[in-house]
Amino acid sequence: MVQKAMSPFGELAPNTPASLSDIKKNIYGRYLEEFNVGDIYVHPRQFTVDRSFAQEFATVFMDANPLYLSSEYAKAHGFSDLLVHPLMVFNLALSIGVQNNSEKALANLGYYNAQFLMPVYPGDTLSSRTKILAVDDKGPEKPGIVSVRTLCLNQKNEVVLQYERKIMIYQSNGKPKGNPKPGDASAFFPESKSPELKLPNLKFPTEMKDVTWGHTYFENFKPGQIYVHQNGRTITDEHYQWTYRVGNTHPLHYDKLYSAGISGPMGGEPVVYGGLVFGWLAGMASRDISENAIWELGFTEGYHTQPAFSGDTVTCISRILTTEDKGTEYGIPAGEVQIQFIGLKNIKANDALDKFGADLFLKENDKKKLGKEKIPEKIFEIERRLIIKKQP
Repeated sequence: MVQKAMSPFGELAPNTPASLSDIKKNIYGRYLEEFNVGDIYVHPRQFTVDRSFAQEFATVFMDANPLYLSSEYAKAHGFSDLLVHPLMVFNLALSIGVQNNSEKALANLGYYNAQFLMPVYPGDTLSSRTKILAVDDKGPEKPGIVSVRTLCLNQKNEVVLQYERKIMIYQSNGKPKGNPKPGDASAFFPESKSPELKLPNLKFPTEMKDVTWGHTYFENFKPGQIYVHQNGRTITDEHYQWTYRVGNTHPLHYDKLYSAGISGPMGGEPVVYGGLVFGWLAGMASRDISENAIWELGFTEGYHTQPAFSGDTVTCISRILTTEDKGTEYGIPAGEVQIQFIGLKNIKANDALDKFGADLFLKENDKKKLGKEKIPEKIFEIERRLIIKKQP
């Protein structure tokens, strides 16, 4: 213990002349030429996810799955405690890395091969680190593309999430650069081409069947079904504080002066951070799709096709792609369901399906070669894979 007597200290500024000869302007983030294939960035900061933070995320993002809301329900299924929502884990892992990876980015182009590998519980401390997989430099006049793989680790250095993404970034072209910590190709990075899912021995508490509704068990899903989720969610300026609550430091999402200086569709007002948009969309779908899920295996090929802004109302639609009965492979009767998930803005999901029909389910990046126009109301597309228990 340190003990020291304290006394008041006097004001110095009035009698200290200001000198303008030593001005510091710290600049964060990297331009395209500052990325090197093979570099590993150990991102600064960690987040301990306490119970109130975990439950607040699940409720603010409207998730109906009791695994994220009720410790008693989660324990009855074999988990140690209620689970931290997978999209909270994903948002923290991504956001912690923004300062190194994408604070100078023009856009996040997509998420790929996300795999949730272990439960995260209240009290766990998360950190992340990123490896540069490829740098596609298209010259000084065009933005290039940086491909990265990120690992999210718990306090035991166990990988709880692994995913990839692509980031669009310009060269500096004379703009002042910062002084980021160099990458270290030898840093600890326990990636795997075939990572292993580690779940506890799951249980099947039939006495808790009334905690969820009965229409979201594995047997209820059939390939080809389209679920039109009825409620929308109007995003307000709350997105500013949630951007920083999950640790995202890109000024595009909360700095109006920065946003006003950007031309094009991303300029004007701060853009809602895409990970939050994903969270709200998934939450709105949960009563129809994932209320009886026991694990989110991951997602792949996800894109934010249009930005969202404060005041926009987001809606969503899910299409069942495959169902696969897994017997008791996970310890209880369950199956895997793969879902195409579509996000929209400022149009009701019913109206969007009536207006655009099957075109909603075509990838926006494929529309040009198909001779079709992109859908301006469509803001997000991704495929999810869930483990969903069978009816008791």
